[in-house]
Amino acid sequence: MHSGRLDAVPTTNVTPVTAADALVRTLKALADPMRLKLVTLLAAAPDEELCVCELTGPLDLSQPTVSHHLKVLADAGLVTREQRGKWAYYRLCANALPVLDTVTLAALH
Repeated sequence: MHSGRLDAVPTTNVTPVTAADALVRTLKALADPMRLKLVTLLAAAPDEELCVCELTGPLDLSQPTVSHHLKVLADAGLVTREQRGKWAYYRLCANALPVLDTVTLAALH
């Protein structure tokens, strides 16, 4: 019988983030056309990184909007962020490249 108390709820069934959960988060992040374009721009960057200020023009978006999209990509584990003064620089995570290759290949078939 349920007692109605919060401390009576079992917590042993809480599962950690699974590989499937991580993949879903990654795919959701890449499902947005602007975020996919951001990933493409970062992948093509000569120094393998770009400042937010370098991304606003090619996307025709404001800095806060670009920063929001980059945060979503960072939360999904696709990019890293380094703060330098007032600007943030982003680069693709090394572990993101195989995922991006897989997604790209799947999209082409």
